[in-house]
Amino acid sequence: MDQNKNEQKEEPFVPKDGAVLPEKDYKEAYEQEHYKSTYLAGRVADLEDKVDDLQFKLDRIKNNPFWKASTPLRKGMHFCIRQVDRVKNCGSIGGVMTKVKYKANERKAMKHYGTESFPSEEERKAQEETVFPKMVKISILTPLWNTPENFLREMIGSVQAQTYKNWELCLADGSDDAHSYVGQICRELAEKDKRICYKKLEKNEGIAGNTNQCLTQATGEFIGLFDHDDLLHPCALYEYVKAINEKNADYVYCDEATFKNGDINQMITMHFKPDYAIDNLRANNYICHFSVFSRELLDGTQLFNTKFDGSQDHDMILRLTDRAGHVVHVPKLLYYWRWHPGSVASGIEAKPYAIESARGAVADHLRKHGFSHFTITSTRAFETIFKITYEIIGEPKISIIIPNKDHVEDLRRCISSIIEKSTYDNYEIVVVENNSETKEIFSYYEELGNNPSIRVVTYEGEFNYSAINNLGAAHAAGDYVLLLNNDTQVITVNWMEELLMYAQRSDVGAVGGKLYYGDKTIQHAGIVIGLGAHRTAGHTHYRQKRENLGYMGRLCYAQDVSAVTGACLLVKKALYREAGGLDEGFAVSLNDVDFCLKLRKLGYLNVFTPFAELYHYESVSRGLDTDGDKAARYNEESARFREKWKELLEAGDPYYNPNFTLDKSDYSLRV
Repeated sequence: MDQNKNEQKEEPFVPKDGAVLPEKDYKEAYEQEHYKSTYLAGRVADLEDKVDDLQFKLDRIKNNPFWKASTPLRKGMHFCIRQVDRVKNCGSIGGVMTKVKYKANERKAMKHYGTESFPSEEERKAQEETVFPKMVKISILTPLWNTPENFLREMIGSVQAQTYKNWELCLADGSDDAHSYVGQICRELAEKDKRICYKKLEKNEGIAGNTNQCLTQATGEFIGLFDHDDLLHPCALYEYVKAINEKNADYVYCDEATFKNGDINQMITMHFKPDYAIDNLRANNYICHFSVFSRELLDGTQLFNTKFDGSQDHDMILRLTDRAGHVVHVPKLLYYWRWHPGSVASGIEAKPYAIESARGAVADHLRKHGFSHFTITSTRAFETIFKITYEIIGEPKISIIIPNKDHVEDLRRCISSIIEKSTYDNYEIVVVENNSETKEIFSYYEELGNNPSIRVVTYEGEFNYSAINNLGAAHAAGDYVLLLNNDTQVITVNWMEELLMYAQRSDVGAVGGKLYYGDKTIQHAGIVIGLGAHRTAGHTHYRQKRENLGYMGRLCYAQDVSAVTGACLLVKKALYREAGGLDEGFAVSLNDVDFCLKLRKLGYLNVFTPFAELYHYESVSRGLDTDGDKAARYNEESARFREKWKELLEAGDPYYNPNFTLDKSDYSLRV
């Protein structure tokens, strides 16, 4: 930073709209802004003092001898409490049995995706005889370092067992003298199979350097990256070459599992991934294994950057997917990641330097995309699952649109929470009144009239959620439109900033927050199309506890989704208009999902962020759509939605792996 900048005198206050004010008004406005910043700083300081005080009290309790002596008793008590909670969460003994069944299905799935998924002799023969238009050669790069003999032989054997035969295995060995058997085994196998290339390195250059040495031996049109202690499914290369031919893929990845005890059927985790999603990838390296890409994507650039050793693959994936024309995800479990002490699969503590490397790789990527003044912090899910805080450019005005019919207490709670908790202050509230009947609500409207930031406009006609919001948007004076239900309540003080930092991006359409029921279970954490009994759309992680990390940590980072709920949805006003607003043919349901899909069709991303949290006392305002006329109306709108978005529904949600069932929202497998 330029030192002279720190020595400059404080700039005079300039109003945001650029208006010229008398000197007295300048001073008054400046004092107001100064007071506001001082007040907020005071609030932060008070909260920090409370945190310090509570931490001091907690430490004093934990260091108390009686507390330490009672540890076994507390553990037993907490175990009993957890069992009671499980029964409560399941609702009944039947619910407990459902969880038991879930675990049984999971164990069954592990075997299903393990050796049972290997090709039969007939399938193997058919794949081996397949001739693709492009029979590309794949150079598999595997850096070696003191690799245990059984790991080494199994790894190489899994490559030799591939049903697609046009490959080469490039090995660069940085092992020390005590592990000279590594070279002996590799030379022995290379003599028998000319597709195996071996190079002994003069010194160990680390994962990045050793892999770059592998690349110097490669002659294939495509490059694959393979760890020295892992295993490939026999059909992995066949499926990849199929994707290269059928989808013109220049970057391919698959689903993967970690396993233990040398048995791929003993899986610890199964990671079924979404299709390419840039916000997911920035937050964590979900692509990971098994990456295969066109050599042309390197185009003179280095494969691995040694300064990101430990997370060199995250850096490489970010760089090459940026350059790729067709990133293709093969939704099949084709890579087996071995768990053993010392591997990253066993925990990031095995390689703590990887955390800083990953943060550096993401920062480098963001700077290349023009972002600055961002922060990258670890989340509660995992050290290398990140929260990215983007700089908010300027202070654009947000128009909060709240439809309302009666329910004065709900509306009061909603608006009060906005005013009292929000740290972002350049907003207006547009309440759209729709056929209210109680005198209490009109009295409250009069009360709201005293606040210059709040307006009430009237919608006349039958209830139509889409039309009501469209009217509110037409009256919006802001640069952004924030659709908000009247039965919501703000939790996170910087909720608007968290939404805005994504909505301001040129590639983003709608942004939605994380919503809870009053019992702190999840109501909304992103929407999947095709999910649910009507096969229209459904909420993932529905009714999970607030503290739940989500499937593979998904409740802990911002990510791309097909849609977000209209109960809390921020979008540029210009995009709202470009997409035609909410479709008034969806009077009650699915209008928000339809709107998000229209944005997606225009080429924009929709983002869910868990860092903007609100309560949503859903259906208080209008009741549930479960019986009578409401059920019939929902069925009608569902049929219309399925017809309108037939092709998208048939293709499946790109952010929801097809191995998951569409009957449940808990990421249960189809098996």
